[in-house]
Amino acid sequence: MKETIEKLLAEVEAFIPKSAEELENFRVDLLANKGKVKALFADFKNVPNEQRKEVGQLINTLKNKAQEKVDEFKAKLTSSKNQETTIDLTRTATPLRIGSRHPISIVRNEIIEIFSKIGFTVSEGPEIEDDWHNFSALNFPPEHPARDMQDTFFVESESGEMALRTHTSSVQVRIMENQKPPIRTLSPGRVYRNEAISARAHCFFHQVEGLYIDENVSFADLKQTLLYFAKEMFGEKTEIRLRPSYFPFTEPSAEMDVSCSVCSGEGCNVCKYTGFLEIMGCGMVDPNVLENCGIDSKKYTGFAFGMGVERIAMLKYKVNDLRLYSEGDVRFLEQFKSAF
Repeated sequence: MKETIEKLLAEVEAFIPKSAEELENFRVDLLANKGKVKALFADFKNVPNEQRKEVGQLINTLKNKAQEKVDEFKAKLTSSKNQETTIDLTRTATPLRIGSRHPISIVRNEIIEIFSKIGFTVSEGPEIEDDWHNFSALNFPPEHPARDMQDTFFVESESGEMALRTHTSSVQVRIMENQKPPIRTLSPGRVYRNEAISARAHCFFHQVEGLYIDENVSFADLKQTLLYFAKEMFGEKTEIRLRPSYFPFTEPSAEMDVSCSVCSGEGCNVCKYTGFLEIMGCGMVDPNVLENCGIDSKKYTGFAFGMGVERIAMLKYKVNDLRLYSEGDVRFLEQFKSAF
């Protein structure tokens, strides 16, 4: 009898019902009036006196464990059934359209994440800037064309000449004025230029500019940093090229192009049928800029770069018209739900 009880205990421990019907069959087989537990109690009178205590405890244990098993799975199966049939009364009668992140925000955050892996931090500043931070500290001479009305939106102010910032380099000036090297920072934000609106240009757009200042920083460091970024953003097969250029605040300066992912290098209206698309300007920080910001140019060197977020988003998502980003067309924006 003892062996029979222990065998039944093992079966109870291993039992996992798949349905309410299977659980009910288990209960009837063990606990009903004609079940196995009742039969054991009926046969208990034939157990020798010296074994009655041990056998009686085993039968009670079997009964309790069987009842616990029934109660446990009965609650689970009932709860599962209720979840399947319960109506969510908080849901709206008409399904709402789910929004999505703007592609510019997606790409901006991805750029920040890529550079944060190599130690860059984020810095922000005002969109309305004074002449010093927007131009003079960055080595723009008074006669530079960027100061003309054709490029810059000026703002009337009692405190002097102000302008909507034409680049986020103004944030870098503020960082250099208030922080000692080493400096490794990104400056994302919206900028404004008085340009004709087209598929490739707009009067406002978004930039992410980077600045790294320390001892013994070289152009090779700049090139490797930008190559790392291009491969992280566009894929391992991405190619870059650096073309000599001119910027007042860097010397030497370069424009960086990446292979066009819109046409896979075949040529299209986005890359002007060259197979490459310019995405940023870069170069070594001009010593005059360092001195203007109170940094010893004989001890420290650095590099800077600035990229347009819209241009990078064009490459990443194969968008062929910059104007789509600011027109608010829901059909266009809904394509980016997967990145929400």
